[in-house]
Amino acid sequence: MLQFLRSEDGAVAIEYGLIAAGIAVAIASIVWLIGDKIEAVFTSVNTALTP
Repeated sequence: MLQFLRSEDGAVAIEYGLIAAGIAVAIASIVWLIGDKIEAVFTSVNTALTP
């Protein structure tokens, strides 16, 4: 029982989960902030390429 209580394996998994969640939030925020600008660039490229 003491070995189970001293084990930190679960804490490491939780830390990795929190890091992954933080990275996901950062990526989503960046995409949300510059999404309209990227869409405008692709639209202008598409317009320039279509005859």
